Amino acid sequence: MFYSIWLQIRVIAALTLRETRMTFGTSHSGYFWAVFQPIFSVSFLMTLFYLIGRQSPFGTSLALFFATAVLTLELYNKLSVSLMRAFTTNKSLLSYPMIKEPDTLFARLSLIACTFIVINVIFYSGLLVVGLGQLPAHPERLIYAFLTTCLLGFGVGSINAILYQKNQAWQHIEKIFARPLFFLSGVFYIPSTMPPEAIAVLKWNPLLHVVEWTREGFYSNYRSDVLNIAYPLGLGAALVIIAMFAERITRKQRV
Repeated sequence: MFYSIWLQIRVIAALTLRETRMTFGTSHSGYFWAVFQPIFSVSFLMTLFYLIGRQSPFGTSLALFFATAVLTLELYNKLSVSLMRAFTTNKSLLSYPMIKEPDTLFARLSLIACTFIVINVIFYSGLLVVGLGQLPAHPERLIYAFLTTCLLGFGVGSINAILYQKNQAWQHIEKIFARPLFFLSGVFYIPSTMPPEAIAVLKWNPLLHVVEWTREGFYSNYRSDVLNIAYPLGLGAALVIIAMFAERITRKQRV
């Protein structure tokens, strides 16, 4: 049993290294661009809001308030989209008996999670250096929120991978559902201040809860009336279970 577990760990580690080479290439510029592209994108949006005179809905730093939502959404989106093609791009490797479809999913999860850890450290450290950020008041909440976002992204991405294998048109349908998330996840506003009718709709978005969890981790006096920790955790776990079960029963159909 322990040998089997150790073998799977080695397989996932090897697949992660392969994913790294495929994603970033062999040059240092590939690693640099993968890390700094999200940072440049968020920085551009924040600069745009500063120029139009937008004030932070909470605290003194619009950059920090904005980043707590956008970087969370970037992590989720990267997982849900990248995992969608995990089976297709690794199809040639699946002929090896020791490599299973879930291994390719876990390899991409590992790579993306590690990449976004670096992105978060660099970005929030940069905000701290220029006086637009602060040390997190509750670091453990940030870690829990990050892991929950990974869980949600992995669950949705795994289901996307199965649906994409059945019909590649799913990649276009998935975008229709993903686009509204930017406006429904509290990027520009404090969800607790919205009318009750709006909150009743917004609270069904699991990403809104992890964004609020992240903000409670950074701000010492941020209290969310919307946050329900059990909801994104339970939904993420349920999606992963469903995805693994669906992958298992459809595996022969994809061969």
